[in-house]
Amino acid sequence: MTIYIALLRGINVGGRNIIKMADLRNTLETIGLESVKTYIQSGNVLFKSKLEEEPLRKKIEQGIERVFGFQVIVILRTAAEIEWIIQNCPFSEEEIRDAQTSSKVESLYVSLLTHAPSEEKIKILNSYASETDKYKIEGREVFLLFYNSVRNSKLANNLKKLDVPGTVRNFKTMNKLNELAKGYVA
Repeated sequence: MTIYIALLRGINVGGRNIIKMADLRNTLETIGLESVKTYIQSGNVLFKSKLEEEPLRKKIEQGIERVFGFQVIVILRTAAEIEWIIQNCPFSEEEIRDAQTSSKVESLYVSLLTHAPSEEKIKILNSYASETDKYKIEGREVFLLFYNSVRNSKLANNLKKLDVPGTVRNFKTMNKLNELAKGYVA
């Protein structure tokens, strides 16, 4: 069995697409996922499954739509992939420290995509990067470093121009998900 982390996009934000985590756990258990656990209200779910990523992602999206009545994009990563993301952040410790000192709020994020963006779309995103909004793409992960705030970032607001479904999490959340995944008994 593989330990997966599902990251749901756009639930429980601004009073829209409300899903209680207990209801989400029950729904996912009903469709056959095992050892389902949730972390915070923004749609982070750890579980075990024998299925491969793409059919599993579709099964989860369809189950959520059937039960809750709206579509949600689900991004899946294995526990090993989450650990890789944590260990392979392409920004230096100095860059991260400088950004955190400057912003005084969370400054390191990752956008997790369903698949890697095209070179053409990456070129479009380049025009939104700056000295205070940086990004680096590694496969289907977009590492983001903000020296101000993610809320005011033109780069963050234009990630959609990559034309790939995805969702963003800060590194504190990613570290916690990694820690929780390591706590699973295989």
